[in-house]
Amino acid sequence: QVQLVESGGGLVQAGGSLRLSCAASGRPSSSYIMGWFRQAPGKEREFVAAIKWSIGTTYYADSVKGRFTISRDNAKNTMYLQMNSLKPEDTAVYTCAVDRDNPYLPVGRNNYAYWGQGTQVTVSS
Repeated sequence: QVQLVESGGGLVQAGGSLRLSCAASGRPSSSYIMGWFRQAPGKEREFVAAIKWSIGTTYYADSVKGRFTISRDNAKNTMYLQMNSLKPEDTAVYTCAVDRDNPYLPVGRNNYAYWGQGTQVTVSS
Protein backbone atom coordinates (compact mmCIF):
# COMPACT_ATOMS: atom_id res chain seq x y z
CA GLN A 1 0.00 0.00 0.00
CA VAL A 2 1.22 3.48 -0.86
CA GLN A 3 0.31 6.59 1.09
CA LEU A 4 0.88 10.12 -0.17
CA VAL A 5 0.80 13.30 1.90
CA GLU A 6 0.93 16.74 0.30
CA SER A 7 2.00 19.96 1.95
CA GLY A 8 2.99 23.49 1.00
CA GLY A 9 -0.22 24.93 -0.33
CA GLY A 10 -1.47 28.37 0.67
CA LEU A 11 -2.45 31.83 -0.42
CA VAL A 12 -0.10 33.85 -2.60
CA GLN A 13 -0.36 36.95 -4.75
CA ALA A 14 -0.12 36.75 -8.52
CA GLY A 15 3.50 36.58 -9.59
CA GLY A 16 4.52 34.85 -6.38
CA SER A 17 5.89 31.37 -5.73
CA LEU A 18 5.02 28.27 -3.75
CA ARG A 19 6.63 24.88 -3.37
CA LEU A 20 4.48 21.83 -2.89
CA SER A 21 5.77 18.60 -1.39
CA CYS A 22 4.45 15.07 -1.66
CA ALA A 23 5.87 12.57 0.79
CA ALA A 24 5.38 8.93 -0.15
CA SER A 25 5.42 5.88 2.07
CA GLY A 26 5.89 2.70 0.10
CA ARG A 27 6.41 2.24 -3.63
CA PRO A 28 3.95 0.74 -6.12
CA SER A 29 6.70 -1.07 -8.01
CA SER A 30 10.38 -0.90 -8.84
CA SER A 31 9.61 1.48 -11.72
CA TYR A 32 7.00 4.12 -11.12
CA ILE A 33 5.83 7.55 -12.11
CA MET A 34 4.64 10.31 -9.82
CA GLY A 35 2.53 13.22 -10.89
CA TRP A 36 0.76 16.38 -9.85
CA PHE A 37 -2.82 17.09 -10.83
CA ARG A 38 -5.10 19.97 -10.00
CA GLN A 39 -8.80 20.66 -9.89
CA ALA A 40 -10.33 24.10 -9.83
CA PRO A 41 -13.92 24.69 -8.67
CA GLY A 42 -16.38 23.62 -11.32
CA LYS A 43 -13.69 22.12 -13.53
CA GLU A 44 -12.39 18.64 -14.19
CA ARG A 45 -9.13 17.46 -12.69
CA GLU A 46 -6.23 18.16 -15.02
CA PHE A 47 -2.66 16.99 -15.36
CA VAL A 48 0.05 19.41 -14.25
CA ALA A 49 3.39 17.58 -14.25
CA ALA A 50 4.95 14.16 -13.80
CA ILE A 51 8.31 12.57 -13.21
CA LYS A 52 9.56 9.06 -13.85
CA TRP A 53 11.21 8.27 -10.56
CA SER A 54 14.07 6.03 -11.62
CA ILE A 55 15.37 8.10 -14.55
CA GLY A 56 14.07 11.56 -13.66
CA THR A 57 12.36 12.32 -16.95
CA THR A 58 9.85 15.12 -16.49
CA TYR A 59 6.63 16.08 -18.25
CA TYR A 60 4.55 19.25 -18.05
CA ALA A 61 1.20 20.55 -19.16
CA ASP A 62 1.56 23.38 -21.66
CA SER A 63 -0.14 25.77 -19.23
CA VAL A 64 2.68 25.46 -16.68
CA LYS A 65 5.77 24.95 -18.83
CA GLY A 66 8.48 27.42 -17.96
CA ARG A 67 6.82 28.34 -14.66
CA PHE A 68 6.61 25.05 -12.71
CA THR A 69 9.39 22.58 -11.99
CA ILE A 70 8.85 19.04 -10.76
CA SER A 71 11.63 17.24 -8.92
CA ARG A 72 12.24 14.41 -6.48
CA ASP A 73 14.47 13.51 -3.57
CA ASN A 74 15.23 9.80 -3.57
CA ALA A 75 16.56 9.76 -0.04
CA LYS A 76 13.41 11.35 1.34
CA ASN A 77 11.04 9.61 -1.07
CA THR A 78 9.49 13.00 -1.67
CA MET A 79 8.38 14.79 -4.81
CA TYR A 80 8.23 18.56 -5.18
CA LEU A 81 6.49 21.07 -7.38
CA GLN A 82 8.13 24.48 -7.49
CA MET A 83 5.58 26.95 -8.79
CA ASN A 84 6.79 30.37 -9.93
CA SER A 85 5.05 33.29 -11.63
CA LEU A 86 1.74 32.07 -10.28
CA LYS A 87 -1.45 33.28 -11.91
CA PRO A 88 -5.00 33.44 -10.55
CA GLU A 89 -5.94 30.66 -12.97
CA ASP A 90 -3.51 28.37 -11.11
CA THR A 91 -5.89 28.41 -8.16
CA ALA A 92 -6.95 24.83 -7.48
CA VAL A 93 -6.59 21.86 -5.19
CA TYR A 94 -3.30 20.21 -6.09
CA THR A 95 -3.03 16.47 -5.60
CA CYS A 96 -0.10 14.13 -6.05
CA ALA A 97 -0.44 10.62 -7.40
CA VAL A 98 1.73 7.59 -8.14
CA ASP A 99 1.43 4.60 -10.41
CA ARG A 100 3.52 1.92 -12.05
CA ASP A 101 5.43 3.31 -14.98
CA ASN A 102 3.85 2.04 -18.19
CA PRO A 103 5.32 3.38 -21.46
CA TYR A 104 2.10 2.48 -23.29
CA LEU A 105 -0.04 4.79 -21.19
CA PRO A 106 -0.06 8.60 -21.29
CA VAL A 107 1.67 10.22 -18.34
CA GLY A 108 -1.26 12.60 -17.97
CA ARG A 109 -3.81 9.83 -17.51
CA ASN A 110 -6.33 10.47 -14.78
CA ASN A 111 -6.36 7.00 -13.27
CA TYR A 112 -3.14 6.72 -11.31
CA ALA A 113 -3.33 3.97 -8.70
CA TYR A 114 -2.68 6.01 -5.55
CA TRP A 115 -3.67 9.57 -4.67
CA GLY A 116 -3.05 12.01 -1.88
CA GLN A 117 -5.67 14.15 -0.17
CA GLY A 118 -4.74 17.36 -1.93
CA THR A 119 -3.59 20.80 -0.85
CA GLN A 120 -5.24 24.10 -1.69
CA VAL A 121 -3.38 26.71 -3.71
CA THR A 122 -5.02 30.11 -4.01
CA VAL A 123 -3.53 32.88 -6.14
CA SER A 124 -4.99 36.33 -5.64
CA SER A 125 -4.95 38.99 -8.35
